[in-house]
Amino acid sequence: MFRILIVCLVAATVAGCTGSQRPQSDQAEIVARSYRDPGPSTLTLYTMINTRTGSGAHTSLMIGGSERVIFDPAGSFRADVVPIKDDVLYGITPAVERAYRSAHARESHYARIQTIQVTPQQAEVALRLAKQSGPVAGAYCANSTARLLQQVPGFEQIDVTFFPVNLSDQFGQIPGVITSEYRENDDADLQKGLAQNNARLNQLDAVSTN
Repeated sequence: MFRILIVCLVAATVAGCTGSQRPQSDQAEIVARSYRDPGPSTLTLYTMINTRTGSGAHTSLMIGGSERVIFDPAGSFRADVVPIKDDVLYGITPAVERAYRSAHARESHYARIQTIQVTPQQAEVALRLAKQSGPVAGAYCANSTARLLQQVPGFEQIDVTFFPVNLSDQFGQIPGVITSEYRENDDADLQKGLAQNNARLNQLDAVSTN
């Protein structure tokens, strides 16, 4: 267990899975920015993977149900137009989802994206659990996501792990999961990616409100 924790802490330091220190939004902002995808209910597991070593650096879960959010435990993502409460990102429009994956994908890391269609009931359980999780401690991104998933009916077979790639491999074995990769070759600095995508979202928001 000690070795596992050391490995996770190293990965957290590199990738930003270090515990949330993001500003917290009030309920009015969350409601105003809420977004519901018109498609079926889904769960999408994001795994950020080091392009050189193949080791996992961060885990998060997008939940599409009565609203679409990203459970981003101990994550680094922030944007002016994305309300945050604990470690849940709200208002995940298609533009925000693109910004989220783009911010994480860079020269040093790529995003493995795994999506499965679920029932509305399963999605609502996942939404409730994400909102109840509270802020997650650093290096517990995969652990907290695995614990959430195994409480969703139909996902009880998920074993708790500290390793993002291990969780991704487990998730990929579930029938119906569709896996893709998203890569970019921009600067390895995560903060630069976050800033660039924040600027893009602000520009889009300004256009849509004028």
